[in-house]
Amino acid sequence: MFGPQSAQLLRQAPQASAEGLRIALFSGNYNYTRDGANKALNRLVGHLLDRGAAVRVYSPTSPRPAFAPTGDLVSVPSLAIPGRAEFRAALGLPRRVANDVRAFAPNLIHVSAPDWLGTGAQQLGRELGIPIVASMHTRFETYFEYYGLRRLRGWAVKRQRDFYCASDRILVPNQPSAGHLVAMGVPHDRLGIWSRGVEHELFNPARRDLGWRQSNGFADDDIVLLFFGRIVREKGTACFAETVDELRRRGVAVRPLIVGDGPARREMEARIGEALFLGHLDGADLGRAVASADILLNPSLTEAFGNVNLEAMSAGLSIVSADVGSAAALITNGANGYLTNPDPGTFADAIERLVGKPVIRKRLGQQAAKTAGSYRWADVLDDVINSYWHLLLRL
Repeated sequence: MFGPQSAQLLRQAPQASAEGLRIALFSGNYNYTRDGANKALNRLVGHLLDRGAAVRVYSPTSPRPAFAPTGDLVSVPSLAIPGRAEFRAALGLPRRVANDVRAFAPNLIHVSAPDWLGTGAQQLGRELGIPIVASMHTRFETYFEYYGLRRLRGWAVKRQRDFYCASDRILVPNQPSAGHLVAMGVPHDRLGIWSRGVEHELFNPARRDLGWRQSNGFADDDIVLLFFGRIVREKGTACFAETVDELRRRGVAVRPLIVGDGPARREMEARIGEALFLGHLDGADLGRAVASADILLNPSLTEAFGNVNLEAMSAGLSIVSADVGSAAALITNGANGYLTNPDPGTFADAIERLVGKPVIRKRLGQQAAKTAGSYRWADVLDDVINSYWHLLLRL
């Protein structure tokens, strides 16, 4: 239990120090597939450990995870999700796992997905009398439309509203996401911002490599159009392919480059025609591939933050993105990128303008990199630590 003596110790703790924090973090996918949400959570755990916190992570796992987890990971029993077997769902918080949490003796619980595991963790937090932080990572209610399940959207909205309302503090990536939750019925005074950072050494215009482009069949003057991220329907793979079709119909010469992997890859390969698929890349290979493109097209409507936009901006690319809240939080239309209606014709209009106006393309890329320079991981993760402390002191 968090009592008066502990509160006094917290008041004496310096900002951004995590010493004294004991965080039980619950995730629907901590490391068995790779996506922006679990990369952010692993980075947060690493930062917490570096700042002196004790952290224990609870998540479904798989025999062949996408990457090694940061920190101590406790496997939670789970089942593969029908139709999306790469994802797993825990059916709740088993007694064995709950007992492990009790033995760890956290003073705060952090839940990151509105699933049954997260709900069980909230219930346990209430039983233990400790505060609960939830973080928002994506707009789950938007997914169903891509899989013929639009009728479930109302259920998904209610599920998220109930989940976030059952938390003491909700960390959202930007103000548009905050507005989205308020519109759902989540109290605005419980909301705080957990933004995202970017690895500036990795995503940098200096990593552009004409020799690499040539080795992959791109001429120096080719306009390389980038799709970057998980290849899943909800990222707008069909819209990307339709935009490429429209550009080809107009005679606008672009060369599609696909960086990422996922269950919709074969579907996208069959649909898009001539394109270079590189699969999943890491480290310097990833930074070089992104910086060696010219224009990023991001047609996704499901993002809560839009990590790929920020990373491509940091690499100096011109950005054409669907005009959704997450993108508008990063991009000022016409100043450091283009925001457009999310349809192939409008995307093609913006890309055609950039192809024909290299001066504009260069200016937007330079401004995009300048904007991205202010997004630093250490700063935003220290903000999370401070949110934890403020909640603990308030309660």
